[in-house]
Amino acid sequence: MPTFIGALPVHVLVVHAVVVLVPLSVLGAIVVSLWPAARRRYGWLVVGVAVVATACIPIATSSGEGLEHRLPRTPLLEVHTHLGDQLLVFVAGMLVFLVAFTVIHQRAGTLGRREGPGTMTGPAAPPRLAGPMRIVAGVLAALTVVLAVVSAVQVYRIGDSGATAAWSGRQYVTQSPGPRPGGAAG
Repeated sequence: MPTFIGALPVHVLVVHAVVVLVPLSVLGAIVVSLWPAARRRYGWLVVGVAVVATACIPIATSSGEGLEHRLPRTPLLEVHTHLGDQLLVFVAGMLVFLVAFTVIHQRAGTLGRREGPGTMTGPAAPPRLAGPMRIVAGVLAALTVVLAVVSAVQVYRIGDSGATAAWSGRQYVTQSPGPRPGGAAG
């Protein structure tokens, strides 16, 4: 994995994909887990976004490790790298539960369409899960939501620790405008 593209660290570029795609997939996972109409319409789209988000995490981690070896070792940097190494577990777990949840509901929808439009489970009605599959779907939805929330919190913690590691000790103060050329004050 290259550490730099030109003079820009690859980690900085890839991290922005993670910072956008993980919260987007988290939001989508929560919505499709709790809202049947969104699940039917956007379930597989959310799964696709979650797959891309999950794939970006090891790239961000790998490029971050390359950058880490070029920077002075600090406790703040160690916290950031430790937190960053944990994210993949949470997002991948969310993805696994989301896929299982979506597959169960996809199958229920397929079975409902096979029964025909004259039944309670026809194409106009939302797919209904019965018996143990309903319990399994509820557990999968709960696990998806829990891991989605944990993933969102972890992205925030990683970003905050990375910003703190990069910018601690630096203070940027805007300068008041001085006199303008020609003697007029600004």
